[in-house]
Amino acid sequence: MRSLLTVSSLSLALLSPAMAEGNKAPVALVAHRAIYDLSLVRSEGSRGVDSARGRIAMDFGGDACEGYTLKYRQVTVLNSSETGSRTLDTQTATFETGDGLSMRFKSVSSVGGRNSDGVDGNAKLLPDGSLDVNLKQPKPAAFSAGGRAVFPTEHLKRLVEAGRNGETTLATKVYDGSDDGRKVYDTLAVIGHRIDPGAGQNLEEAARQDVLTAVPRWPVTVSYFPEGSGDQTPAYRVSFELYENGVSRALKLDYGDFTLKGDLQSLQIQASPKQSTCQR
Repeated sequence: MRSLLTVSSLSLALLSPAMAEGNKAPVALVAHRAIYDLSLVRSEGSRGVDSARGRIAMDFGGDACEGYTLKYRQVTVLNSSETGSRTLDTQTATFETGDGLSMRFKSVSSVGGRNSDGVDGNAKLLPDGSLDVNLKQPKPAAFSAGGRAVFPTEHLKRLVEAGRNGETTLATKVYDGSDDGRKVYDTLAVIGHRIDPGAGQNLEEAARQDVLTAVPRWPVTVSYFPEGSGDQTPAYRVSFELYENGVSRALKLDYGDFTLKGDLQSLQIQASPKQSTCQR
């Protein structure tokens, strides 16, 4: 699950280091473990479902010196009067270097207990900005792509930077190793007005921790489009409230024919690493 896209009529909103940081400290993402409960909020069209439930478990760690790790699992049970019940289980593990220039990834998914071949590989950004990918699974292969893509953690940092600077859109290419490992997505993020620290009523208990109530957040919607497709309708769309430290709440996963919401059920913030001169 993941992906987002850009609209070609909008100029690329990538921030230069000087613009992104200004007098602000570099974006510092906190290591954390989060669990979201999924439920159905909308269903329509020929591939809609009657009901859905599930859970996302996410374990994010590391820093700009040691690199960033992510372990992600999403289990979703979809029920339809036409197709019956299906259980989708996706598990992903990634490592991204702190400089945002390389990534290792491995994922496996199953539908109704039947596993796919999985995806296993590594990717790096070359000095000219092109993307170089080597896959071990589903079968050995290599490919490259232009366009200056970024990896997911770098994308997350740029979203925070854009929010800090009052930007309302961020358009860029993103490669995350999902699907069959061969897709680069054009993404367009729409960023809402800053929500000040402590603002908001009826937040779930997990979001009332001091580590969240002391930092601002922004409503963000990211649309993912297949690279170069020119489609006006995204492959899927993800909405969430993004805290300045990288934690998210109020998830919405829009797959076109149906939309799931993800309520933050638990959040554990890991001990912050000591400050280092390599912080990016």
